[in-house]
Amino acid sequence: MQTNFNQQQLTLPAIASSEVELRACLQCDYCTPNCPTYKLLGDEYDSSRGRVYLIKELLESEGKPLQKTVDYIDRCLSCLACMSTCPSSVHYQHLLDHARESIELRHQRKPLDRLSRWLLAKLLPYPNRFRLAMQTAKILKPAASMLPNPIRGMVEYTPDRLPPPSPNDEPQVFPAKGERKRRVALLTGCAQRALNTDINDATIRILCRHGCEVVVAQGAGCCGAVTHHMGKSKESLMAAAKNIRAWMSEIDGDGLDAIVINTSGCGTVIKDYGYMFRNHSLASQAETIAGLAKDVTELLSEMELDYRVKPGLRISYHATCSLQFGQRVRFTPRRLLKTAGFTVLEPRDSHTCCGAAGTYNLLQPEISTRLKENKLKALEAGSPSAVAAGNIGCMMHLMSSSRIPVVHTVELLDWVTGGPIPSSLNDIQSEAG
Repeated sequence: MQTNFNQQQLTLPAIASSEVELRACLQCDYCTPNCPTYKLLGDEYDSSRGRVYLIKELLESEGKPLQKTVDYIDRCLSCLACMSTCPSSVHYQHLLDHARESIELRHQRKPLDRLSRWLLAKLLPYPNRFRLAMQTAKILKPAASMLPNPIRGMVEYTPDRLPPPSPNDEPQVFPAKGERKRRVALLTGCAQRALNTDINDATIRILCRHGCEVVVAQGAGCCGAVTHHMGKSKESLMAAAKNIRAWMSEIDGDGLDAIVINTSGCGTVIKDYGYMFRNHSLASQAETIAGLAKDVTELLSEMELDYRVKPGLRISYHATCSLQFGQRVRFTPRRLLKTAGFTVLEPRDSHTCCGAAGTYNLLQPEISTRLKENKLKALEAGSPSAVAAGNIGCMMHLMSSSRIPVVHTVELLDWVTGGPIPSSLNDIQSEAG
């Protein structure tokens, strides 16, 4: 693709980097069939190819972005399916992140949209604030229909029951059972600590049972993904920098063999810390952290798991976009589940996004709901006992409409290696025999 940046623009590292990606784009259309919003809406500018052209125009221009450009970029799911088929290996993720940062700096959003994004940025990354907000939202639920969108969607999305805080999410060290084979840090996350504490608990149990000393590092918290995907770069870098410093302290102390992430949306961002901090004083440390980051299934695949239960359950595996495209971890979770004795069903269009996409389900509820309905039809088609996934956002999104339980992959693996059965599967425990 031809670009028209002036020399002054090209002195800016972000522009120079994006120009390389834009020039690599052939506008060949290989990515378009994989784009969920294009398949759903049929608009060229709602495809990854169309958005690349809009991003070029946006970055070349120094004025206010056109409203249509903002709308089309807002409607992108950031699923990154387009990157899996690009013959030129265009890093669409970096282009989109740059575009959203530019929009955040140069575009004045409507008051309600601005308020919604501010609330999400100030609540989701902070477990205690988020928990309090959801408790308030439960009170407002009966009057949700009277609230404006997307505030109404935020209230309606609140689960009826919240788990109590888990003491395991506080900074501490969990010793390995038996001989210590690895020392790893666990990202406990932010929203996950309020929505589903079972996931971190299961992760700690299975890792400790298999020789890992698990550290919840002092000072580590939100990975920065929520604000990063809204273009709020200053806030996302501040959150990420806290993690980098916290984990580097552990590396400089007793060392770390891995940084374990059980929320794939977070994992995609943490593995990109090196790029995010490329022009920062923490560049070297960020590269180190990114290199140590592993999805929990990647780490478990390196171990000889001790299977103690024969589950005999049919599981429909939901391949989250951030794991299969963002991190390119596609087959490892399936193999682990199959080896553990589950019958793993492969849903139709397993590469298509469920519509959760971080805060997308709250900011773009109509498109998100349509994608969720299509995804659930595919996941439930084989009459599975449960759906397995590796991202809390996707899990909560699917659970809001699913007829069957939705569980984290690590909860299933923890169960069959000696942990408790996931609470959502208690009703079908007899089937597990």
